[in-house]
Amino acid sequence: MDEIIRKFKARRNIQAAQKELESMRTYLIEDYISRQMASNERYANPLRINQYEYRVFSQFGEDGIIHEIFERIGRGKSTFVEIGSADGMENNTTALLFDGWKGFWIEGDLSLAVRASKTYAPFIARKKLKINESFVTVDTIEKTFKQLRIPLEPDLLAIDIDGNDYWIWKALDEYKPRVVVIEYNGSWGPHIKWIMPYNPKHRWDGSMYFGASLMAYTQLGTSLGYALIGTDFAGVNAFFVRKNLLENKFLAPYTSRNHYEYPKYFLYTDHTGHPRTPRVAQISS
Repeated sequence: MDEIIRKFKARRNIQAAQKELESMRTYLIEDYISRQMASNERYANPLRINQYEYRVFSQFGEDGIIHEIFERIGRGKSTFVEIGSADGMENNTTALLFDGWKGFWIEGDLSLAVRASKTYAPFIARKKLKINESFVTVDTIEKTFKQLRIPLEPDLLAIDIDGNDYWIWKALDEYKPRVVVIEYNGSWGPHIKWIMPYNPKHRWDGSMYFGASLMAYTQLGTSLGYALIGTDFAGVNAFFVRKNLLENKFLAPYTSRNHYEYPKYFLYTDHTGHPRTPRVAQISS
């Protein structure tokens, strides 16, 4: 019995120490971000969007950035579409839903879509939210949009599917959202154009083999009528605004070199980057 009690106390001490370390880590991270925003000249210009970051349901600082963008260009009809919405507990549009917006979630994992449908049933009942369970491809995405009756100009389109994001945005050239948020592959830096070859069966393996570099997205956005107006401090998401809405409200030049942030996964996760894989040698342009 004494041995059982001793082990129980030891386990509790370990758990208490882990909680203390996590609290300390959280404090140090918030202190680091605050100091960067306050003292780094890169973030001093109010037209740069990083100083407005905060998290409600987003994985990183996207919620604050999205709010600030629409403060500058207006909310429009307050409609959103998110492809890769997961269970709704960590994405780019749940905060908007609570702020009176309405929109559409498209999720390829059935279990996550079902969980989201249960959690957000009140919003679904009030016709504020539609959830569609489908694994999108270039060949199906436009059909899915039409079936859901998504407007041709939603206010926000968010894409986070850890793979074919570039190709899905390119396939939606008929749709002209006012703002696009898309996850970029920061491993490639600001000046290399790299695009994951299209694979309709792709599933992310946790490596750096996914999506496209920031330069590739910037060039695609330009061809579709968008300008890169910033990235989040964590170096994960890129933000594009339709060119007719810029009106000197964001920091030019709208280039990958100006707005690139290197990946800082350590701020929000327990790893510093994605492992390399030989498949990155497959270059597509």
